[in-house]
Amino acid sequence: MSENVNIKINGMELSVPAGYTVLEAARENGIEIPTLCYLKDVSRTGSCRMCVVEVKGARALQASCVYPVSEGMEVFTNTPKVRQQRRVTLELLLSDHDRKCLSCIRNQTCELQELADSLGVQSLAYEGEMNSYDIDDVSPSIIRDNNKCVLCRRCVNMCKDIQTVSVIDTMERGFRTKVCSAFEMPLSDTACVNCGQCIISCPTGALREKDNTHEVWEAIADESKHVVVQTAPAVRAALGEEFGYPIGTPVTGKMAAALRRLGFDKTFDTDTGADLTIMEEANELLERISNGGKLPMITSCSPGWVKFCEHNFPDLLENVSSCKSPHEMFGAIIKSYYAEKNGIDPKNIFVVSVMPCVAKKFESGRPEMEVDGLRDVDAVISTRELARMIKEAGIMFDKLPDEEFDVPFERASGAGVIFGATGGVMEAALRTAADKLGGVPVEEIEYTAVRGVEGIKEATVTMGGTDVRVAVASGLGNARKLLNSVRDGKADYHFIEIMACPGGCVNGGGQPIVPSKTKMDVDIRKERAKALYSEDRNSIIRKSHENPDMTLLYNEYLGEPGSHLAHKLLHTTYVNRGRF
Repeated sequence: MSENVNIKINGMELSVPAGYTVLEAARENGIEIPTLCYLKDVSRTGSCRMCVVEVKGARALQASCVYPVSEGMEVFTNTPKVRQQRRVTLELLLSDHDRKCLSCIRNQTCELQELADSLGVQSLAYEGEMNSYDIDDVSPSIIRDNNKCVLCRRCVNMCKDIQTVSVIDTMERGFRTKVCSAFEMPLSDTACVNCGQCIISCPTGALREKDNTHEVWEAIADESKHVVVQTAPAVRAALGEEFGYPIGTPVTGKMAAALRRLGFDKTFDTDTGADLTIMEEANELLERISNGGKLPMITSCSPGWVKFCEHNFPDLLENVSSCKSPHEMFGAIIKSYYAEKNGIDPKNIFVVSVMPCVAKKFESGRPEMEVDGLRDVDAVISTRELARMIKEAGIMFDKLPDEEFDVPFERASGAGVIFGATGGVMEAALRTAADKLGGVPVEEIEYTAVRGVEGIKEATVTMGGTDVRVAVASGLGNARKLLNSVRDGKADYHFIEIMACPGGCVNGGGQPIVPSKTKMDVDIRKERAKALYSEDRNSIIRKSHENPDMTLLYNEYLGEPGSHLAHKLLHTTYVNRGRF
């Protein structure tokens, strides 16, 4: 337990932990200090100067996000000098900012806009030269608009320090400083993995997802198209935030109702695709363990992680499961089994995936993600894009009744639901693998050792007399550490789950924007994950192989996991993108 120190803030006598900054001490005691460059656990540079405070005895104003507390310190957060300095700083930022706020994707969720409102900035004191930048919109997933960048460097710190992808950084000096890729290449020409963590770190509209809603609207309006939508498990845990629900409120039933009212012909749950993934992935794992296959086997559900591996660990690509991700598998099944069962020409089926992940946009365009010339998935939209479609259609989300997904595929297991949380894919696979290895149903199915938001988790699970060593990593910086230990022979596992986004899909780059000040107090990864584990606990079916739809699908069509047809539809290959 850390030692406390006694300080004063605005005359209040407080006792706070010795390791706190002034910002942390103030917030914990109900005093809000404005921030811009600060993002908890990601960026703490003190560079924007919005959080300045007066410290008695100090010769200048201090950045509270990096200034440590000390015994006897006296701090003032709201003096005329402090307020004036913050206002001047903000006006200078706005003087070189594209201020088309009404048409900006971040209108009403922009932290710069909120600062202008809270500090009462209604006119600009500084007008003059402005930088002008071309918009980088080549990537299938991410758009960069430096005209809206405030140089907070939150995206840079996320990309470099947390994800260790390091494809963006600051260049030039002074007024010409900008955030860009090496040699000003578009993101699509770099080792960017499209995870979108830069988007949810950005306080403004300088980074956003590539919008695909127009394609979806056109397909819905096309009477020759049979438009099918599927939603990833993590979407239900966050979509409600766009309509005023508390963080972590599951809105599955209302989401299904909204999708139906948008005009989709069929509304399905990607959890079914997750169950299908487990059928194939668990079979692949058991075959590798039994037949001396390449170990450890690593999951392939996260397209950001897959591309990261292709760039940075091409020597480990044989370890990556050959299974497609759940929504791609499901898309292939919709355009084959579902099309045959319903007498629909698969060329007329348009599959839309609603994902918490903008890397899925890149993934859906990979050449490998098609069967017999037909794309598995035709369009991917994020949770945010779905919310915009619902609002544009005038659907009153909170007034909707709870409805079920469509038949067939309306049934999915609790194992499929927890895919959206870090450790969920691992736990789902273990539930099935334990039954298969032991030959009897295992009653204890909650593998709590692989749950939680820790960056790297390890466990040994005994299944059918076999000790299976597993590891889970979320966030690519943690993935790099784990894989380096595997590459160097320092770690010995059978099975590894990796998710590109810290905390898993619940914290994906396509999820609703959460202000940095909220993230100071709430771990959104934990709150959203709770919604998924709650659905799992309430599920009648909690193991993928016990889902009747899986039994029917294999009996009627696929034959068995790992069959020739299953490999044709549900498995894929990877590309060595190594630069050295």
